Amino acid sequence: MIKTVNRVLLGLLGLGLFVLGGAVLLGGLDLQRRWGFDVPGWWPFRGPADVVLGDEGRLRWRAEGWWWPTVIAVLAVLLVLLLWWLWVLLRKDRLRQVLVDSQDGTAARLNGRALEGVIEGDAQDLDGVTRAQVRLGGRRTAPVVRMRLWLEPHAAPERILDRLGRDAVAHARDSAGLDRLPSEVSLRGVRHRAHRVD
Repeated sequence: MIKTVNRVLLGLLGLGLFVLGGAVLLGGLDLQRRWGFDVPGWWPFRGPADVVLGDEGRLRWRAEGWWWPTVIAVLAVLLVLLLWWLWVLLRKDRLRQVLVDSQDGTAARLNGRALEGVIEGDAQDLDGVTRAQVRLGGRRTAPVVRMRLWLEPHAAPERILDRLGRDAVAHARDSAGLDRLPSEVSLRGVRHRAHRVD
């Protein structure tokens, strides 16, 4: 959901900036006079001498009692929305709990870090894996495993992925009582210093 909100907000912001920039360029470069077309009466920029906000626009509502409270309220709401958006973008996409069906009508809660630790341990025990990093994402009822594995030069990635799916991920899926546990795996090679052979 946050990806959709993010795309919509960025799209609207980009569209608004594009329209405003186009309007300023149209007036600033005096394109309507050069190319011989008219702009509507409400158009804010009619030529290079026009300003974005003139004296009349700045001073029109200043004497009204509702003007400043409205401006402050709108800016405060905008600030809160921008801070919320920033918080959502910066927070870690990590699942803290997984809901496990305990077969008695209630759901038990499994600590997400504990499940990550079990999968990491199983993955690091595989031959050819020097280090593993696991993060749980998704929803509490439908978690997704995101793994990063660092492999030794002699490692066989196909065999490691097969064992990972059959052992580590299957073990975690079965122990948590989940129907499925999708996994995304990123493989990286470990850098070694060159060895000199005499």
